[in-house]
Amino acid sequence: MTVTELSPTRAYKVTGVRVLRAEWAKFWSLRSSWITLGIAVVLLTALGAIASATYTPGTVGQDGPPGPGSGNQDAVSLALLGVTFASLAVGVLGVLQSAGEYTTGMIRSTLTAVPRRLPVLWSKAAVIGPVTLVLTTLGALAAFQLGTLGLDGEKIALSPGDDGVLRALAGAGLYLALVAVAGVALGVLLRSSAGAIAVLVGVLLILPGLASLLPDSLYDNINPYFPGNAGSAMYALHQSSDALSPGAGLAVFAGWVALTLAAAAWRLTKSDA
Repeated sequence: MTVTELSPTRAYKVTGVRVLRAEWAKFWSLRSSWITLGIAVVLLTALGAIASATYTPGTVGQDGPPGPGSGNQDAVSLALLGVTFASLAVGVLGVLQSAGEYTTGMIRSTLTAVPRRLPVLWSKAAVIGPVTLVLTTLGALAAFQLGTLGLDGEKIALSPGDDGVLRALAGAGLYLALVAVAGVALGVLLRSSAGAIAVLVGVLLILPGLASLLPDSLYDNINPYFPGNAGSAMYALHQSSDALSPGAGLAVFAGWVALTLAAAAWRLTKSDA
């Protein structure tokens, strides 16, 4: 009788591409990814379309032609009314993608398979960032296109070819992508879904309000550099006198996200899972 030798188990080298594929598979295998992304796009599209459809000329802060002196709202700001709510959805998704593994204990298996650790963080960010960018940019474009139907004939109506419109819509998608990456970083840094979500909401929405309690001279100088305010400057059609330019807003907000990623990377390499 011939004895057939069993070939030894094939050894696979851990590479960045393979880690990225693993994170991609994990991301799309979770039902929460589909649901949360869908909620973000629906909120972004529906709220913008509704705001444009219910726009009433003559309301204080709304009337006037497009431009720096047109008041508080224009066709783009109406279309992007849902960005704040969408940012909460994608931020929570980023937190769940990272902190969720600490909650379930799956992070131990992940780090055993990838002992260098840092590729896990970079891959999670590299998956959720581009996915969020593409889907939310399409959502912003859809909100604007639907909004043009409700604003037909109004003074504030704009078309995609008007100066700054496409830049502002793309800026909204980029802002939401960076928020999602920040959520991943906070999840790794704090290792608690509830804690990371609370910090995310506090920094983006609550901190600017609390800062208004500071002396006016100090508040005016630092207010544009808060993450939420710098992020909103990225998708503003016109720069206000107390806000950063879109380019400066992108630089500042991306800097905040980079600092959070750096802190998450430090804890990931220095602390046990």
